[in-house]
Amino acid sequence: MNRTVKEVTERLTERSLRSRTAYLARVGAAAREARAQGPARAGLGCANLAHGFAACSPGDKQDLRGASKPGVAIVSAYNDMLSAHQPFETYPAVLKEAVREAGGVAQFAGGVPAMCDGVTQGRAGMELSLYSREVIAMATAIALSHDMFDGSLLLGVCDKIVPGLLIGALHFGHLPAIFVPAGPMPSGLPNKVKARTRQLFAEGKIGRGTMLDAEAKSYHSPGTCTFYGTANSNQVLMEVMGLHLPGTTFVNPGTELRDGLTRAAARRVVEITAHGGEYTPVAEVVDERAVVNAVVALLATGGSTNHTMHLVAIAAAAGIELLWDDLAELSAVVPLLTRMYPNGQADVNHFQAAGGMQVLMGDLLDAGLLHEDVLTVAGRGLGLYRSGPELKEGEVVWAERPPASGDLDVLRPVAAPFSADGGIHMLSGNLGRAVSKVSAVKPEHLVIEAPAKVFDDQAELLAAFAAGELDARDFVAVIRYQGPSANGMPELHKLTPPLAVLLDRGQRVALVTDGRMSGASGKVPAAIHLSPEAADGGPISLVRDGDPIRLDSTTGTLDLLVPADELARRTPEGRALRDDEWVGTGRELFAAFRRAAGPAERGAGIFALSGAEGRGGALGSRAGEDALREGGGAFGFPAGQGRDGALESLAGEGRA
Repeated sequence: MNRTVKEVTERLTERSLRSRTAYLARVGAAAREARAQGPARAGLGCANLAHGFAACSPGDKQDLRGASKPGVAIVSAYNDMLSAHQPFETYPAVLKEAVREAGGVAQFAGGVPAMCDGVTQGRAGMELSLYSREVIAMATAIALSHDMFDGSLLLGVCDKIVPGLLIGALHFGHLPAIFVPAGPMPSGLPNKVKARTRQLFAEGKIGRGTMLDAEAKSYHSPGTCTFYGTANSNQVLMEVMGLHLPGTTFVNPGTELRDGLTRAAARRVVEITAHGGEYTPVAEVVDERAVVNAVVALLATGGSTNHTMHLVAIAAAAGIELLWDDLAELSAVVPLLTRMYPNGQADVNHFQAAGGMQVLMGDLLDAGLLHEDVLTVAGRGLGLYRSGPELKEGEVVWAERPPASGDLDVLRPVAAPFSADGGIHMLSGNLGRAVSKVSAVKPEHLVIEAPAKVFDDQAELLAAFAAGELDARDFVAVIRYQGPSANGMPELHKLTPPLAVLLDRGQRVALVTDGRMSGASGKVPAAIHLSPEAADGGPISLVRDGDPIRLDSTTGTLDLLVPADELARRTPEGRALRDDEWVGTGRELFAAFRRAAGPAERGAGIFALSGAEGRGGALGSRAGEDALREGGGAFGFPAGQGRDGALESLAGEGRA
């Protein structure tokens, strides 16, 4: 094992001992009950159970009346508006049939909301995007709350949806859970052409019709968008964490192999229920080693910066306290192994053709950068994920794949990486802590020192660009009051084309913000997710036009070059919108989320660290931070238990 990976995992385990132990104690009690009583519905009263199967087919109704076949929940984020989720329209019938053939009975338990960040970019709806993760988690919990189910199939792909589904599922940690993706659409307009077209449009050199034609050629069919943003980062992390079947991530929709993998997931979830032969509760799959594996994969692929928050929130749902310090340490030793747009010109289909997840994971395992001894939905050991799926006589089988990349411009080995360190760097300094995605930034742009140009809204910068006020000058754009407590921390991708235009003109420009840019952030150097945010009195609220700022992604520093005594005399400028101003597009319904949200570095969520509930509110929130530091609480079994294999022992398996 790589020494740093091992040490980070050990510290994460020690730091999380109390909360993780408490979480496993709670989940273990549910696991013991599941093992003892048969299918979950066996504990329901007659009226309860009759309600649960009233609308079923005669065959399913008969099976649900009985006490031998496991019940499987289907929780889906299907809608027609998200190309990535449109294929899910037909999945429930396919999954029900496959579960039935495997000896179980599946029911569509609930739908969760799925907004498209691509549609809402630059719009008021984007201010609800991050909050939707929490709504999805709660909706998942509602779907699973009926005590009818012994396992779950989770249908989601994009942005906040996969993290929300997983957070919800982890609160039912005694249940097995398998993610069932839909795959990426085929490649469309080349990414280099798309990026250039967007810059031409930003400069006013082409019209809306030409721009729309280009976008329509990029986003052109069912399936996930092919660039390596949050949606595809989600899929990489689910596979590395062992929550997909091996090789499931990047198989295109509408193919025989995709259909075969969907059916295989349905059959597998029956096998890993508490009454199958290989009980695999999701709480045991998502342990400290799996969390570290996810961070390593994120860094090695230059994935979405959104996961610097989502992974913190996912880990917290499993009682694990992941910190940005952990990401920073791992980033120093994990090499960058892929080039996918916006970090290169290839897309995820090219990555798949080069060897994809099997080559990537195999090389990281060989280098000691991933934990092999983990539990996955496919079985014990991440080595199972070296094999890829293929069709043989109409059935999916898994076969060893070539160990080396087929295209070194897209996927490289650890021995010859694109960069010696990860594609995401953590920054700190007198402005606070921030995230910088460096995998798409040219080396000469990794360090910038320039005067600040301050805006309190992205629309102000766009207007200044259109008016020519940003021409022929070096500057660091400071966009503040964009954090989770201010307005939901929207993504600010509308800023990428104009800033890229200025960069191409030879200007030295960068972005500093307490908002987000996510996985589609491009070649402009940026310090994002700045914490503490302006709305919480963070130092970004003290910045004035003309203040020199130094952003150095090579040393991991972000500093406002103003004397400390002068800063001490300043008072915050600007402000977040008040509740009575933050209205329209349903935003007023989420005012309570603004007040409860924790800081970006603690996941930007509203939920407590599992195992530490009842001690002050959201992880890292203003109300809960001091209470969380105090610790305490009754764990239900002695400290030191609840580690490897604990759920299996508690459930009576004793396999560990």
